[in-house]
Parts: sequence; C-alpha cells; structure tokens
Amino acid sequence: MSIYGITRRMAFPLAVLTLTGALVAAPADPKATRQASFKKMGAAMKVIKEQIAGGSPAKPAMLAAAQTVATTAKQQGALFPAGSGAGTDALPAIWTQRATFDAQMAKLVAESAKLVTAVNGGNVDAIGAQFKVVGGTCAGCHKQFRADN
Repeated sequence: MSIYGITRRMAFPLAVLTLTGALVAAPADPKATRQASFKKMGAAMKVIKEQIAGGSPAKPAMLAAAQTVATTAKQQGALFPAGSGAGTDALPAIWTQRATFDAQMAKLVAESAKLVTAVNGGNVDAIGAQFKVVGGTCAGCHKQFRADN
C-alpha cells in the first residue's frame, strides 16, 4: 500500500471531522442566532396551529414543523452564554437561576419530541393536546425568563 493510498483514505475522515467541528462550534453572535431560532420555532408552531384549525391537517406539513421545533429546541439552551443578555428581552434570571432555566429548556426538548411522536401517530386530538403542552412550556419559560411577555 502506498503512502498516497493511506493519505487518501484518511483525507475523507479528516474532512468530516473538520466539518463536524465547524458545525458544532459556538455561533459568532449567539443573540442573533437564538432570536432567529426562536422566530423559526414560532413560525413552525403557527403552521401546526393552522393545520389543526383547518379541519383536515396535512401530516407532512405538521411533521416538518414539529421536527423544526424539536430540532431547534435542542440547540437553544446553548445559545445563552454568560453576558449575552444585553440588548435583548432575556432577563438576568437566565444566568442567576441557570439550573431552573436549563430545566425549562430540557422540558422544551422533551415536550417537542413528544409533539413529533404525536404527529407521527396521526391522531389530531393527541396532536392538539401535545401542541398545547409545548405552547405552555414556551409560555412558562417566557414568564420566568423573558422581559417582553
């Protein structure tokens, strides 16, 4: 086996590791990233609400929206590094009561995953019930940790 062959075989895993490292790195502006992500989650929740209210919901639209909420929720907690509240609606309690905040974020992750499961199940009543739980989880966090409710 030539040195070129070994180098060539190692190039792909190295590229994947490099790319993966770049993807998990902290964003340059966590405030802007988290605000955009929250807007994305809100838009996805609106899609689900409209689908349920429409009377004959389209499962693909609701599933895509539920997956957006669940995927985005997993990333949100990390977007609140110390000192990133200035100029936002984020209350200082996020950082002074970090364990409580982190528990709320974990609850959002868990409940949004249940929303995906409910949508996959196809029962509109179950979807609606879990949608309300996710919305209530969002509202609960806003009441504790957001200035502009």
